[in-house]
Amino acid sequence: MFSERIVKSLASGSMIRAMFEQGNALKKLYGPENVYDFALGNPDLEPSMEIIKRMSELASQPDIHKYMPNAGHVDVRQKVAEFMKRKTDVDFEAKHIIMCTGAAAGLTITMNSLLNPGDEVIVIAPFFGEYRAYVTQYGGVIIPVKALPDTFQLDIEAIDQAITAKTKAIIINSPNNPSGAVYSEEDLVRLNSVLLGAEAKYGQPIYVVSDEPYVKVSYDDVVIPEIAAIFDNAIIVNSFSKSLSLPGERIGYVAVNPLIKDSDILVDALIYSNRTLGFVNAPSLFQKLVAEHLDDVVGLDSYKERRDVLYKMLTDIGYECTLPKGAFYLFVKSPIADDGLFCDMALRHNIVVVSGKGFGYPGYFRIAYCVSMQQITGSKEAFKALYEEVMGK
Repeated sequence: MFSERIVKSLASGSMIRAMFEQGNALKKLYGPENVYDFALGNPDLEPSMEIIKRMSELASQPDIHKYMPNAGHVDVRQKVAEFMKRKTDVDFEAKHIIMCTGAAAGLTITMNSLLNPGDEVIVIAPFFGEYRAYVTQYGGVIIPVKALPDTFQLDIEAIDQAITAKTKAIIINSPNNPSGAVYSEEDLVRLNSVLLGAEAKYGQPIYVVSDEPYVKVSYDDVVIPEIAAIFDNAIIVNSFSKSLSLPGERIGYVAVNPLIKDSDILVDALIYSNRTLGFVNAPSLFQKLVAEHLDDVVGLDSYKERRDVLYKMLTDIGYECTLPKGAFYLFVKSPIADDGLFCDMALRHNIVVVSGKGFGYPGYFRIAYCVSMQQITGSKEAFKALYEEVMGK
């Protein structure tokens, strides 16, 4: 009766959202102050007062609520292009920028523009689970390649072995959700060499789709390599959900490397996809807003403090994890082999975390620390009791 593809997808669903709903159910039973919900990467920090004030000012400007070109306001696209050029030394122009309703929409229109049925897209596990839907809904085939254990850095040899004549793209997400890993420039340069070799072998380009919502959320003076400066066939997808604490406003952009062959056709395809998939255009007011805050980030010191406190707290208890260099997640090794069972056991202690299976990397669980410090410190005894239960102490 309904779409078989969608009904099948509902059965697998989003593990993150499922745990989020579990958390809400627990809060109704025990009160929100007694539940330690680390499921969703939903920043608890408010946007800056400067941004909130500017929203109000923009809302009353003439023509701000009217249609604009499907790719976005031309002046906004120009500012984003100048920002990208300054960051990467690549000659971006306004025509290479498409404003979109967040990174999810940006990835969706990118896959729609790139893929033919049967085309393969390599993703690096652990990866954001919705990548599966973004790829398969347009006839693509997702090819997970596991990152190196513990460090979660790129396994270049494994990626090389996964490339076939059907490989159309690879999705890069650094800083990574859920591991917080930042891929090294050395590995990215090696990856570029592998992709160039495969392109020569198979006679077709392999596009590097860089999903960058956490690119400004990094710690310890780590340098985030510029994907567009390394890969000629790069398509950058960015969002302001995390950097400006605007996840509900759905605003981001796609930047097409001008060095891509027939980049003008790709840009036209992205604009067409933006319109016909029902997004039409990115929110007008928020386009204007983010154009004034391209270099800004909200709450970085606060996130770092939370990371440090949570990491020490968990490792002191006995949990094992790698200190993340970016994003706002800890990807923790499950004390038992079945991470799904561990997450179910955690619920009995009013702890809500997400199984690594949902990210294509079993044996781990994700904790989102974009929550209050009070929740982090308050969860200590619950995490300790959980650990002692699973370890039989």
